[in-house]
Amino acid sequence: LSLFYCRCLEEAEGFKEQGNAFYVKKDYAEAFNYYTKAIDMCPKNPSYYGNRAATLMMLYRYREALEDSQQAVRLDSTFMKGHLREGKCHLSLGNAMAAKRCFQRVLELESDNSQAQQELKNAESILEYERMAEIGFEKRDFRMVVFCMDRALDLSSACHRFKILKSECLALLGQYPEAQSVASDILRMDSTNADALYVRGLCLYYEDCIDKAVQFFVQALRMAPDHDKARLACRNAKALKAKKEEGNKAFKDGNYESAYELYSDALTIDPNNIKTNAKLYCNRATVGSKLKKLDQAIEDCTKAIKLDEIYVKAYLRRAQCYMETEQYDEAVRDYEKVYQTEKTKEHKHLLKNAQLELKKSKRKDYYKVLGVDKNATEDEIKKAYRKRALLHHPDRHSSASPEEQKEEEKKFKEVGEAFSVLSDPKKKSRYDSGQDLEDDGMNMGDFDANNIFKAFFGGPGGFSFEASGPGNFFFQFG
Repeated sequence: LSLFYCRCLEEAEGFKEQGNAFYVKKDYAEAFNYYTKAIDMCPKNPSYYGNRAATLMMLYRYREALEDSQQAVRLDSTFMKGHLREGKCHLSLGNAMAAKRCFQRVLELESDNSQAQQELKNAESILEYERMAEIGFEKRDFRMVVFCMDRALDLSSACHRFKILKSECLALLGQYPEAQSVASDILRMDSTNADALYVRGLCLYYEDCIDKAVQFFVQALRMAPDHDKARLACRNAKALKAKKEEGNKAFKDGNYESAYELYSDALTIDPNNIKTNAKLYCNRATVGSKLKKLDQAIEDCTKAIKLDEIYVKAYLRRAQCYMETEQYDEAVRDYEKVYQTEKTKEHKHLLKNAQLELKKSKRKDYYKVLGVDKNATEDEIKKAYRKRALLHHPDRHSSASPEEQKEEEKKFKEVGEAFSVLSDPKKKSRYDSGQDLEDDGMNMGDFDANNIFKAFFGGPGGFSFEASGPGNFFFQFG
């Protein structure tokens, strides 16, 4: 029996030496095979498990390496390399407290072990990053959490838990491609990982792919029935979809008040769903414009744009509301943004129209001067001129102060100017189309308001305002 044991040990040592040779050559797969053969020949030797653990670590198979390291120290509690490797495996897998205990055990065996001292500091750093990440998540400082997890993953590269937390926060920050990439990497290694399934669904949910998102949430709950985050997200996704569809139906049916309330209700379901909420704000703005709540519609569009800075539909809706409220500067800015994003003929036309209205708005508003609508008839324009000209004629204010006389004279001239344009079909057409009246020799500064007044009232001679009582005047031709 003793001879048989010696032969087995000798053969096992041979396998170990071959494994060492392959390890030096960095052929870790072959090294693993020979260390396994050594263990099969002599399963009670801690160094064989320790060597195979080192090989598995080089192959990034940390969970298997951890098992071999633990077996090595079970066989020999003073096996320092075994404790170090167990600690390193725990560290790589993100189990910082367990790693800390392993390195403390090494320092009990050898108090000046520099590797254990450094690794102990690394374990403490990870615990601190975890603590900071937890505080950051509670405060919704997701950028801080991502920062902490990146630092922790520098030391714990195989920790799925850190990767999941990072990807969840990336999703909450709207960085969906990066979040999906992290979650997908985990699912390639472990297709049943409920946390990764949840994050994958979360990305789809936040990208407004609600039906697909629900499928991932359901799958996550199938893997882990007590997954609270997946359950809550699934419930929110279904509620959001239902409420949005109710609002859409009410809008199509012309029930705008109901649609407005339904979109408002939908916006309270999940403040984290940036993309869907941007659409909901824009939808509510559309309803608001139908209800002539233009200021509220503009505010909703602004909220939508704040959530999604490239949301063309929201810019278009807001620009339209600005046009309706005659805020042409703002409308031009929005249409310029749209045209820079999507250079279509329609957007170019909208921008040119807004620029024209802006140009027109900076001129005197002759319709406003006469107090008539832009669609006023020729007769309405004449009646308005008659009323305003008599109201502001200088003779009527001969007893007023010099300042008041000057102001009324200015208004009288503006009334005459307005009438000279709006009563002339050619000038009116050019004015309405935004063209400069000075073109084709139409100089608005060379007319006499008194001549227009005389021509309109048809008086052959002079005219005067005579008092018929306190504060009352009547017009009389001479």
